Amino acid sequence: MRFTKMEGIGNDYLYINGFEEKIEDPAELSVRMSRYHFGCGSDGLILILPSQQADFRMRMFNNDGSESEMCGNGIRCVAKYCHDRGLTDKTLLTVETGAGVKTLRLNVVNGQTESVEVDMGQPELDGLRIPTTVPGNPVIGYPVEVNGRTYPLTMVSMGNPHGVTFVEDPSTAPVTIDGPALEVAPLFPRKANIEFVHVVDRTHVTMRVWERGTGETLACGTGACAVLTACVLNGLTEREAEITLPGGKLTIRWDEKDRHIYMTGPAVFVYDGQWLQD
Repeated sequence: MRFTKMEGIGNDYLYINGFEEKIEDPAELSVRMSRYHFGCGSDGLILILPSQQADFRMRMFNNDGSESEMCGNGIRCVAKYCHDRGLTDKTLLTVETGAGVKTLRLNVVNGQTESVEVDMGQPELDGLRIPTTVPGNPVIGYPVEVNGRTYPLTMVSMGNPHGVTFVEDPSTAPVTIDGPALEVAPLFPRKANIEFVHVVDRTHVTMRVWERGTGETLACGTGACAVLTACVLNGLTEREAEITLPGGKLTIRWDEKDRHIYMTGPAVFVYDGQWLQD
């Protein structure tokens, strides 16, 4: 079975062309292929599939086998794969995801996709619809205690649930200790991605993320979108800012007219491979 490894600012997935390959159990395959030392090593597996309502469909599986609705870095790589590998010649694509159909605009130079802008849609701010057990629209600064520390969380869904908290220094924050506890806190019935954020100024933000079903990753596109949303809701930044993650930078914009979040960032091929374990 052929696959391609790609990354978007360090958020790396294994991509399988579902037009050519048939996968019976993608969840189990994601666990096996994503293992370090015994597999390829990745944050998970993404299938590129036909769609009846968009140009393409993506299904995303974390490296623990759980399926997620949406991945911002992953969908940019899907767009690059589809264009640069000749599945389409369009530079304006629609991709069906578990969080609905997303529209992507490709910046193509000399036939190669250098960056992709993704219309991530409107953020969901209703606490019960995110989902959390906390009513309110929006839910800002809700205190959650784990491991003897209290984190005020601003809740956002970008098709998947996020809890955003502001800290003095993300590099020293106990992300790998308190992130897992916050992910499975009872107020998140479907678990959540947790972002630890520092606002540098009104157009620059740094963050680290504990991703639901994966652990700490170098980047999270939906997380960066949730962070910009939370920053605006808390009055800390402008509606467009550069978000710096351990793996690189994304530009996130919350449009005042259509209320959609727009994410722009790179997508990179790493290597092509053939999986031999059946």
